[in-house]
Amino acid sequence: MDKIIEYMLAEDEGFGDITSNAVVEKGKEITAKIISKDEGILAGMDVIREVFEEYGIKVNFWLNDGSEISKNDLLMSVSGDARTILLLERTVLNLSMRMSGVATAANHYADLVKDYEVKVAGTRKTSPAIAKFDKYALSVGGADTHRFSLDDMVLIKDNHIAACGTPLEALMKAKANVSFSKKIEIEVETLDDAVECVKNGADIVMLDNMSPSEVSEVIDKLNELNIRQFSLIEVSGGITEDTIVDYAKLGVDIISIGALTHSSRSLNFSMKF
Repeated sequence: MDKIIEYMLAEDEGFGDITSNAVVEKGKEITAKIISKDEGILAGMDVIREVFEEYGIKVNFWLNDGSEISKNDLLMSVSGDARTILLLERTVLNLSMRMSGVATAANHYADLVKDYEVKVAGTRKTSPAIAKFDKYALSVGGADTHRFSLDDMVLIKDNHIAACGTPLEALMKAKANVSFSKKIEIEVETLDDAVECVKNGADIVMLDNMSPSEVSEVIDKLNELNIRQFSLIEVSGGITEDTIVDYAKLGVDIISIGALTHSSRSLNFSMKF
């Protein structure tokens, strides 16, 4: 994460901040405030505090990650070299605005199903290079991070299955070739495949792009066979704020939503000297 921030700053600076260097007196000391223009859940404050402090900027006040914020709230105040603060401004604002947007979306969806025994999770549909920041924001907002990277667990998806045969064949290959220490999840699209994968020891079975009625049919069949307890059941694919409760009330264990990171709106923050 430190390397990513270093690259962000280098990318933004280019060969130098010609505007600040031209019009701001060298060595000028100022105080600046970061103000919210939105309401939501705050994330990224600890990250940007460390950035400021690494560049010799004093942080005098900041709200904790996870705080509920409203329009015009003071999020952070800093003091130090004006040119340095201007150099950092856009990067720290962009990062904290995005992270807060993800945290706000995660919090909203998690709150919708707070009355059910279900986890709301993100996916790997994150922005390139800043996945760890997105994942941290998910956790701040109250959602599960799901996988951080490909080595976290086995997740057999449609393309894996297409490359090797049937869902059951893919599952059995994974069980034969992967350490006992790794969980195995498999994506299925039919009732029969879901039943077979639960029977054959999948840790997690993901019901992909199934309607609530199709998911209900799977859950009922697993209960009928007395095997529902053998696997966690995850649902994913096109789930929105309008439909999430329809899935939660069926008794699934996990609802994963890619939109938490690929489509969430960044909050709007502003820095003022």
